[in-house]
Amino acid sequence: MSLTNLIVILVQAGILVNMMLMAAAYMVLAERKIAAWIQNRVGPNRVGPWGLFQSFADVFKLYIKEDVVPAAADYKFHALAPVIAIGVAVTTYAIIPFSGPLIELDGVKYGLAMAPNMNIGILAVLAMTSVGVYGVALAGWSSNNKYSLMGGLRSAAQMISYELSMGLAIIGVVLIAGSLNLLEIIQVQTDGMWFIFLQPVGFILFLITALAETNRAPFDLPEAEPELVGGYHTEYSGMKFGLLYLAEYANILASSAIMATLYLGGWDIIPFLDDSTILGLAPFSLP
Repeated sequence: MSLTNLIVILVQAGILVNMMLMAAAYMVLAERKIAAWIQNRVGPNRVGPWGLFQSFADVFKLYIKEDVVPAAADYKFHALAPVIAIGVAVTTYAIIPFSGPLIELDGVKYGLAMAPNMNIGILAVLAMTSVGVYGVALAGWSSNNKYSLMGGLRSAAQMISYELSMGLAIIGVVLIAGSLNLLEIIQVQTDGMWFIFLQPVGFILFLITALAETNRAPFDLPEAEPELVGGYHTEYSGMKFGLLYLAEYANILASSAIMATLYLGGWDIIPFLDDSTILGLAPFSLP
């Protein structure tokens, strides 16, 4: 590996991680704002203009909070669980192609993707999402708390159950594209039409499955507060809790990116038009 390749990989990794962190931070803020609007409250509005920096204040608060570990918990696995959860979530971003080639260095084209040209791209994504359940289950088991354990078991059962539905939704896309390579799937949609028009039922099935995989309502049984207090992260505090929380939103973003890649043409903004056509028309849209 040349020095240029190493530098590009580090830059790509930095951009993807920062993109994930910023998107997750403002997803939390947007969710809190919408919840406040629904409940006729003001919501976060103290940190920065309109509360835009509230998420950064939350991160700072979690960073300085005391890390409390239950006396009966398994300390090593209790600390390892958040690392597994966030590690799997971040690794998934390395497989998803967020753009086509943007620059060319030493005859090699690079884009906003670290490992986009994998022949088993979809299988790799499914494998990573399946491994993510180990972090959640381990967090519940290592806490030595019945509510945490129940939340972890629910999450594991739910994820295993809905993997089958997600696989069925993806099979239709694979059959149409004739490949498991995510770049080739995007290229087929760019040359023809988005798969959401060819597979609307598959898209709806994938959407429902993604909600279940990421424990969002109405599939939030692993975190059912009336029953399980806080679910698998009940006994977590400080940055460990922050990592589990971040992993949850990172998985939501990853599921959205996969859905856009499989059904909405990936980075192809407008069906039937390639990027060069869109860039060529852009100057005419200016005043």
